[in-house]
Amino acid sequence: MKKKFLAVLASAAMVLSLAACGVTAPETTTAPAADNSAAATTTTTTDNTATTDNTATAETTAPAAETIVLTMAEVNPLDTIVGMTDQKFKEEVEARSGGTIKIDLQASGVLGSENDVLDTMLGGGGTIDISRISAFALTSYGGQKSMLLSLPYTFVSRDHFWNFATSDLAQEFLLEPSENGSGVRGLFYGEEGFRHFFTKAEISDINSFAGMKLRVSNDPIMNGLVEGLGASPTVVSFGELYSALQSGVVDGAEQPIANYKANSFQEVAPYMILDGHTLGAIQVVITDDAWNKLSADQQQILVEAGKVASAYNRTISEDKENEVLEALKAEGINIIEVTDKTPWQQAVKSVVDENIKGQEDLYQQILDMQ
Repeated sequence: MKKKFLAVLASAAMVLSLAACGVTAPETTTAPAADNSAAATTTTTTDNTATTDNTATAETTAPAAETIVLTMAEVNPLDTIVGMTDQKFKEEVEARSGGTIKIDLQASGVLGSENDVLDTMLGGGGTIDISRISAFALTSYGGQKSMLLSLPYTFVSRDHFWNFATSDLAQEFLLEPSENGSGVRGLFYGEEGFRHFFTKAEISDINSFAGMKLRVSNDPIMNGLVEGLGASPTVVSFGELYSALQSGVVDGAEQPIANYKANSFQEVAPYMILDGHTLGAIQVVITDDAWNKLSADQQQILVEAGKVASAYNRTISEDKENEVLEALKAEGINIIEVTDKTPWQQAVKSVVDENIKGQEDLYQQILDMQ
């Protein structure tokens, strides 16, 4: 008992001695769980003797945001109106997301034609997430509203188109393919100028097309348009169009002016007639699968980036087209003006009447936006 008493006195004396020196003795031999602030302090210390609890550090260090990569397809080169629009969209998405969303932009048709790309996207393969397409491309996939945008001589001017593209009605059109179960949805509209016919042989007016083989992309509206001109619609992949013109498989085709030059079609078909049968309405679409994997904030980033890209497209389209047209004239390409479109409109009237059935009121709303 005496020994125990002496041991207690010794311990008490030690504690008093430590306190007098300014050092606090541990209250227990079992360390308490560290709080978040203590763990944070420990991970930033420069004292090499400091020890860090790995579990506490893992809980208090924010994980790096996962980078999402979305593959985007473009059939045209990057220096075209649509290529430049794609790049603007890519830049905006990546900037607004702080680099956590990356757009892998594959241009010049390396992922296939528009129809090939849409087949891949709608097939659910997951290898292509986004694509810039012609609005009429959705016609073959049940896009009844989109079909109205490709009807000949619907838009009388660029301003007419933009009155539509910036309206509430446009949003209904963009969401149509998702709502009908196609598996894609539109993000925004743009345009690449009016589309015109070009040929290998000399042409002067609408009568020059009789008996010609004109390239189409298996679109029912375009088939009807070509037939209305007295020509034969011939399906050729866009990637094979240059060689098809060169070899005589087709006698002509149609494209916006900027795409005509960017793809060097003037080398094998040096006659272009400015009939402006349709405005080259475009839209950027994303698969529902890719869209649904994004958070609400990420989806909004794509929407806002689309608004900027659409406005940018509107800014550059006409100037770029005029620049290319002057360059073509300087090269000696035969540019034929059309002063009266009445014969052209009459030739394709049946195509319009047939394809607005059941959507007459909707089509009239578009016409009224002039």
